[in-house]
Amino acid sequence: MPTSKIQLRFIDLSLRLCVLPLSVGSIWLTVTNKQDSSIYGRLEFSNLNGLKYMVCINAISACYSLVAIVSFWLRCLCLLTKAWFFLCSDQVLTYLMVTSTAAVMEILYLVYNGDTNVSWSEACSTLGRFCNRVKVALILHTIALFCFFALSLISAYRVFSKFDPPNVTSKDVDRKELEDGS
Repeated sequence: MPTSKIQLRFIDLSLRLCVLPLSVGSIWLTVTNKQDSSIYGRLEFSNLNGLKYMVCINAISACYSLVAIVSFWLRCLCLLTKAWFFLCSDQVLTYLMVTSTAAVMEILYLVYNGDTNVSWSEACSTLGRFCNRVKVALILHTIALFCFFALSLISAYRVFSKFDPPNVTSKDVDRKELEDGS
């Protein structure tokens, strides 16, 4: 195997290994995050759909990363089929992580700034510990998102580098120019 393919495989495996603790850490911080307030009552992650969505996506990404790591050592799939599977899966996971990041960022924006149009006041002055833990969970989730973004690029490179570029002859170019000119 050429050196560049070995390095690419090492980077791929390293990124997938990084996703595991990042996702699990984000899940743990979010699920164990609770705070009581005399103004707002008890606030838990299960009260906010965006946080539940992020936990779900983190769980999916951690499980997928584990399956992908194990599949590196298994030769049960054709290499091209495996490359296409990883390309599609990495893309889907990246998009899901973008949407869950956006959902949690909206929650954080609202709890920090409020929304006067719907009479919501900012809550982080009262629920500071809750807000800080959500921020840390979001940071871990965002780092995992960047890992998946890089994995998507690596997967795309792996798939499309297996194909030769199309051959264009001068006859094809001349014929195309004649068709466009008429």
